[in-house]
Amino acid sequence: MTSKTFMRVDEVAEELEISKSYAYKIVQRLNAELEQMGIITISGRVNTQYFKERLCYGAANNATAERSV
Repeated sequence: MTSKTFMRVDEVAEELEISKSYAYKIVQRLNAELEQMGIITISGRVNTQYFKERLCYGAANNATAERSV
């Protein structure tokens, strides 16, 4: 993955190996969470850092994965 600030839907789909239509749903869900925190979002894009935190790349998720091994 690159060090871009935002990921587009096609990048989310590629990263997660899912369809583009399902990637749209994930981006919408993540953006809704960000909006609830008062953060301005861009339709069809998600903050890369937030994406990583919420989907298996964040510190909390890594700690959980290490405990289950």
